[in-house]
Amino acid sequence: MPDAGTVHLTEQNFDEALVQHEGLMMVDFWADWCGPCRAIAPVLEELARESDGRVTLAKVNVDENPGLAARYGIRSIPTILLVKQGKVADQVIGAVPKAQLRKKLDALA
Repeated sequence: MPDAGTVHLTEQNFDEALVQHEGLMMVDFWADWCGPCRAIAPVLEELARESDGRVTLAKVNVDENPGLAARYGIRSIPTILLVKQGKVADQVIGAVPKAQLRKKLDALA
């Protein structure tokens, strides 16, 4: 069950959501069949919760939104784009440890 604070992005609402969003957004490119995606999902939700509103978690299902995955050159999932002021500031590929993600978030948030 996704966290209530999680934003689900699609090809229809993606650009608008990025432009409107203040602060830092973690955009998780994932799929139902991806084991590492399921493994990292609770970690991403925790990081967003622990950020006291500074970081928003957004999820993009690559099976449902292949155009977005193609646009950002996503070849392996999970890939987490760190988006600040509507621009990709950093990215993380694979299910990496929470500490590594936190370090990248702290550098941007």
